[in-house]
Amino acid sequence: MINKQFQQEIIDGAKKNSDIREYPLGKSDNLISALSEYLHVPSSMIGIGNGSDQILDLILANFASKKTRILTPDPTFGFFEERCKLYSIPTAKIPFSKNMTLSTSDFVSKFKNADILYLDSPNNPTGFQFTKEEITELIKKFDGLVIVDEAYGEFSDYSVVGMAKKFDNLIVVKTFSKAFGLAGLRLGYVIANKRFIDVFSRVLQYPYPLNTIAIEAGILAIQKAKQISQTIEEIKQERTRIIKKLRDTGAFDVFDSKANFVLFDARGADKRIYTALLEQGISIRKLGKIGKHDGCLRVTVGTRDMNSKFLLAIRDFLQ
Repeated sequence: MINKQFQQEIIDGAKKNSDIREYPLGKSDNLISALSEYLHVPSSMIGIGNGSDQILDLILANFASKKTRILTPDPTFGFFEERCKLYSIPTAKIPFSKNMTLSTSDFVSKFKNADILYLDSPNNPTGFQFTKEEITELIKKFDGLVIVDEAYGEFSDYSVVGMAKKFDNLIVVKTFSKAFGLAGLRLGYVIANKRFIDVFSRVLQYPYPLNTIAIEAGILAIQKAKQISQTIEEIKQERTRIIKKLRDTGAFDVFDSKANFVLFDARGADKRIYTALLEQGISIRKLGKIGKHDGCLRVTVGTRDMNSKFLLAIRDFLQ
């Protein structure tokens, strides 16, 4: 978990580098250049937006219609589903299995009836992620537009950003909100082929999609990428510990995760566990029915001390 001191350093530095009396003329190019170096892709393949949500919204509003058919997992990112409903875009959904996994064959069997494939990788809210080989197979076999949402991608084992150089139908959407802990700045970016980015940046996007403070903060955050990577590795280790400890209780169905959270089915005790934890000042998400499971809870992976407090509270509850 990114601490407040890190965030404060980013904001203080961004303020020093900014003059908010001026429009951010040319500032966006500086952020794109920094992203280009960070991602190892050309600047011409990168666009920026006011959060990844805004980027997804622009894509749906301009590249989909009531006649467009979207194929996606069930469940998937809630905002994306809601925007599809808003624009009356029909969606076909592939449900998760009982152990909260997806099969590539289920998707391939529906390809003929779909124009856009949307995959959040890792999935929100389950934390599931296809293997790199599996997602590559899906991108190769699908003839339409493939949108891969990597909002939680930094916590996983791989990224498909580099594949955008090879596959013209691939659009990868990413954000500074999760791994970098800058959600309040609403800073997102997209990687795709040069033609798409040109249209996105010149025609679809606002003249000034980001404010000066957000732009400078993004640049400074990228400069601290090594520090972020260390934190991410700690989160991955803690994620493994939480999954193991919860499974060791024998009281829950605990699902593998490649995100910074762990989803588990409390087997009917979800409301009681949620309330008991809340009484101890521990806040987790009560998700209820997901797939074939009715009592799902989701805990965000925090610091080791925070995670230990959560696990101790769970142990006490079960005694």
